[in-house]
Amino acid sequence: MFAASNQLLWSMIGLLLTMGGTLLEAYGITLPWSWSQQGIQTFSLGVSYQIGAVLLVGCLGGKNAGALSQIAYLVMGLTLLPVFSEGGGIGYVKLSQFGYLLGFIPGAWICGHFAFKARPRLETLTFSCVCGLLTVHSCGIAYLILSYLFQLKGTENLPLMQAILRYSWFDLPGQLAVICAVSVIAYVLRHLMFY
Repeated sequence: MFAASNQLLWSMIGLLLTMGGTLLEAYGITLPWSWSQQGIQTFSLGVSYQIGAVLLVGCLGGKNAGALSQIAYLVMGLTLLPVFSEGGGIGYVKLSQFGYLLGFIPGAWICGHFAFKARPRLETLTFSCVCGLLTVHSCGIAYLILSYLFQLKGTENLPLMQAILRYSWFDLPGQLAVICAVSVIAYVLRHLMFY
C-alpha cells in the first residue's frame, strides 16, 4: 500500500502526535442554538487528545505505520523518557492504566486496517476509529482483570469494577467526541492527499 519511507514518515508523525496529544486536554463548545443566550463557551471533555492521535495516524498512515508509531511511543516511555501522562519508566507496567497504553498498538493497527479497506468515506473512517477505540478498551480491561487476578495492583487500590469505570466508562463519552473530530480531519486530509 505505502512505500517503506512513507510508512516511516507516518510513524514519526504518529509518534509526535501521540506525545503531543498526551499533554493536550480536549475541549468542546456549547451547542449553536444556545449561543444567542450564553455565547460560545468551552468545556472540558475530561480526556486528552492522546487516543485521537493514535487513531488519526491509523486513518492516515495505515495499519503498519499506526502500530509502529505506538510501539515507538511505548519504548520511549518505558525507557525513562517522560512521554506518558504520569511520566515514564519501566515501573509504569505496574499501573492499572498500562493495559490501555498496550492497547494503542493493536488499536492503531485495527483502525488503519479498516480505514484502508475501502475508499475514504466519513462513515468508514468513523467505523475504523470506533473499532480501534474498542480494541484499546478491550486490552485495557483485560490488563486490569489480569492484574487483579495476579494481584499486581498499581498505585491505587480500587476494586476491579471501580477501576473499569474510572479508566473506561467515564472516559468513553469524551473519547467518542474526539473520534468524531478525528474522523472529519482524516476524511478531509485523505481527500486533500488523494488517497
